[in-house]
Amino acid sequence: MRPYLDLLRDVRRHGVRKPTRAVLRSTGEKIDALSVFGRQVRFDLAAGFPLVTTKKVAFNAIAHELIWFLRGSTNIAYLREHGVTIWDEWADEHGELGPVYGKQWRSWRGADGEVVDQVARVVAGIRAVVEDPAASVGRRLIVSAWNPAEIEEMALPPCHTLFQFSVTEGRLSCQLYQRSADLFLGVPFNIASYALLTHLVAAVTGLEAGEFVHTFGDAHIYTNHLAQVDEQLSRDPLPLPRIEIDAGLRDLSAVSREQIRLVGYRSHAALRGEVAV
Repeated sequence: MRPYLDLLRDVRRHGVRKPTRAVLRSTGEKIDALSVFGRQVRFDLAAGFPLVTTKKVAFNAIAHELIWFLRGSTNIAYLREHGVTIWDEWADEHGELGPVYGKQWRSWRGADGEVVDQVARVVAGIRAVVEDPAASVGRRLIVSAWNPAEIEEMALPPCHTLFQFSVTEGRLSCQLYQRSADLFLGVPFNIASYALLTHLVAAVTGLEAGEFVHTFGDAHIYTNHLAQVDEQLSRDPLPLPRIEIDAGLRDLSAVSREQIRLVGYRSHAALRGEVAV
């Protein structure tokens, strides 16, 4: 996880302090952030699963959130059923979030009313490239969560906005563009989530997982997390775990938690930090 830690250290040392819209729910206090614009980190998924080890990260929540996205859901009932509370702050009294990630991934509605399942289209495109490496779809394997026509209806505009796959010599790689990135709390989840997504898509298309490339717009550390970041940067990373995907997985819409196994994860103790909302 050196690439992540190097980015965290870069922003801690060189980030420009900026005001933000964010407040602490506990006190209502507005908080600043140390911010940089435009960074990129890369992870070779053959070298291990990129789950942060310098603090304990809740992989179960990551896996269930991704399953929730892939099912196209926008109500937190599934998450609550599995003890995942990371979206609670943004849901309405009925658990609804508006047309957030799952809706855009699986049921994007165009101006003409056409509904597009972007994930299914990308999986079909990857299979086409496996059959014919020169297929034109090979550079169009893109899923976008940023639907300008529906942004105002979303509980939170998508932070991880667009991802693209690439097939090279039997390996599937993924690049994510993230417009806004909470480096201490959010980014460890984002890295693991899209690495897991890459493994899942590779599994259903008969490929090996390649690289996960994470590209950032505004990468920041909230000022109420600085002490925790300093503690995290003082810790030595441990060996990475590995991920195992059930060989029987065929349909991303039907993936279950039991088909995903994290093996050999060891970490330092958890570091708590209040979410800025």
